[in-house]
Amino acid sequence: MAVGDVTMPLMHVVQGVKIGSTEAYVRYPNRRDLVIFEFAEGSNVAGVFTQSAFAAAPVLLSKKHLAESASQKQPRYLIINTGNANAATGTIGYKNAEATCAKLAELTGVQSSQILPFSTGVIGEQLPIERLLQGIQPALNDLNADRWADAASGIMTTDTTPKGASEQFELDGVTYTMTGISKGAGMIRPNMATMLSFVATDAPISRERVQSLLQTTVEHSFNRITIDGDTSTNDSCIFVATGLAGGTEITTQDDPRYQQVLDVLARIMNRLAQLIVRDGEGATKFITVQVEGGANTQECCDVAYSVAESPLIKTALFASDPNWGRIVMAIGKAGVPNLDSSKVQVWLGDVQICLDGGANPDYTEEAGAAVMAEKEITIRIDLGRGTAKDTVYTCDFSYDYVKINADYRS
Repeated sequence: MAVGDVTMPLMHVVQGVKIGSTEAYVRYPNRRDLVIFEFAEGSNVAGVFTQSAFAAAPVLLSKKHLAESASQKQPRYLIINTGNANAATGTIGYKNAEATCAKLAELTGVQSSQILPFSTGVIGEQLPIERLLQGIQPALNDLNADRWADAASGIMTTDTTPKGASEQFELDGVTYTMTGISKGAGMIRPNMATMLSFVATDAPISRERVQSLLQTTVEHSFNRITIDGDTSTNDSCIFVATGLAGGTEITTQDDPRYQQVLDVLARIMNRLAQLIVRDGEGATKFITVQVEGGANTQECCDVAYSVAESPLIKTALFASDPNWGRIVMAIGKAGVPNLDSSKVQVWLGDVQICLDGGANPDYTEEAGAAVMAEKEITIRIDLGRGTAKDTVYTCDFSYDYVKINADYRS
């Protein structure tokens, strides 16, 4: 079960976006597993992708098509299958990704390069390409502006709940919408990358600014979460601006509307990213790791991830065991140069457990255990060496994490 509030909100329609889905039996029986997004002509599309050396065939082809669109027409369609990652599939896998785009292009009358393919699921198995291709027309037949919730369900793998976020906002008297979905529950430490996430707005934004907005917000949302420290072969995040709600185009970061859109997108991205952590495989607790007092952001992140990804800490969190020695262990192995441990402070919630590098004389095991028993826990660390700070979100490791991953292909 997911931790905390994971309620699917009202998913506002984005002008210029239609979505369709179907059961293509890529892997799963009796569930939607193929999703198509259609964007109005003239929409501006940006993407960020996994940095894995084993990037999946659809990632490679999507990056190629996006690069080509810089001098040609912008993408008009996304096609996403779940149940099969089409990763580590060699030449055949790449040709299957191309065939998927070619079939959708044939049915819609656009260029193949205007289609971005995405896959998620089991790595190392070839796509059941005939079933996937046969599912494209039924998904197109389902195209409608209000299918965001269906799409959120249609891209799930081991997720236990669909993930969505949506806001309406005003710029210069015009009301705009931003809506997005994400998926992911395991093999999560984006390296940016995200897992899969698709966000769209009907605000008018130039292609360059769409890309800068995406990169800025991904860095402090999807690139600040971890379930297990593993970066997927298929991680992709797409942001689209259709511009169909009207208004003059935002072309520079100096435009005051740019910051307003950035704020909305940051909220959407943070919500989608944190929903992934709340739905982490087998998760029973949502953990915020705050590191401050660093000499720079990088060392704050190094410490935060060292704590967030430690199996010893994550299992202690599951057991509600305030074994704070594991936390200082993780701080010590993070590789911060010349760290003076005598200046380090650590808190569990509001309870200070470590004072100047040692046990806080006022700390009691009962106080620590009370914090660890909560469903949402904050671990705060002060390195005592500067003013930099950063935050990473994670979850605990339960028995179910092992079971889910042991049975994943069963």
